[in-house]
Amino acid sequence: MIRPLLVALTLAPAGMAGAFELALPVDCTLGETCHVQNHFDRDSGPGWQDFGCGALSYDGHDGTDFALPTRAAMEAGVNVLAAAGGTVRGVRDGMPDIPRDDPAAPPLDGRECGNGVAIDHGNGWETQYCHLMQGSIAVRAGDRVETGAVLGRIGLSGNTVFPHVHIAVRKDGVALDPFAPDAAATCGAPPETDLWAGDIAYDGFGFLDAGFADAVPDYGAIRNGLPPRLIFPADAPALVVWAYFFGARQGDRLTLSITGPEGEVIRQDITLDRTQAQAFRATGRKARGPWPAGAYRGEAVLLRDGAEVGRTVTSIAVE
Repeated sequence: MIRPLLVALTLAPAGMAGAFELALPVDCTLGETCHVQNHFDRDSGPGWQDFGCGALSYDGHDGTDFALPTRAAMEAGVNVLAAAGGTVRGVRDGMPDIPRDDPAAPPLDGRECGNGVAIDHGNGWETQYCHLMQGSIAVRAGDRVETGAVLGRIGLSGNTVFPHVHIAVRKDGVALDPFAPDAAATCGAPPETDLWAGDIAYDGFGFLDAGFADAVPDYGAIRNGLPPRLIFPADAPALVVWAYFFGARQGDRLTLSITGPEGEVIRQDITLDRTQAQAFRATGRKARGPWPAGAYRGEAVLLRDGAEVGRTVTSIAVE
């Protein structure tokens, strides 16, 4: 249910004199079943900034995070692919898929990448793929792989709290931003070159999931992936609509609403008080008697500086 903000930031043809190109390293559809959660940190100081001059990064982040919306999507299985051909330099497997904020998470002991694969592409180019699913590594050190070869699956191993693959790109040992490898990012202007073989739009915001519940759901359950509820009984104690999203910024305005067969049930305008990588909000109304039978529509709309940047709709039937 990802609904990205597609910023008008058209990337130039693959850069670095066309010497090296990267294919999409995940077997998913950006903006639909996966998204870029974090970009390379372009800020050399204690703050952070992505190449699109947004906040989708964190201090010192040296790669690109291709993320799945929920843990359920991870468990369904999404392949990580070689972004370019080369020779596998090294692999690691055997680390569990446990978020770092889980008390049961084991010590990292220098294994922040989790289960991963590193590929030498020649001429000083290297890519590294981190946080793969335990037991999913499909290659061995010394293997020759072609572009698009399956390396493993997206997981939750190592230093992470959400399912994704972190891909780092290096030239002669120096980490580069594949979206803007040649120069520092300039706000308001697209980078002159990039390393991607195809076009990848900059997604500054997106709805990851939305649904109805009869009480405000637990955030952990939302992150895991709540099964959709399509039918509610007329005696449900409450009707709650919730939305899960990424890329929210302080000052964004989120409107959540429910409309039923007799008109608007509830509408709430929420001004977000902080910038967050991922978050959820919910609103609803307790029952004042049996809910009228029929179709109910939930909607979430996010405005940034007065302009709509994301919208998602969900529905249920009361019987």
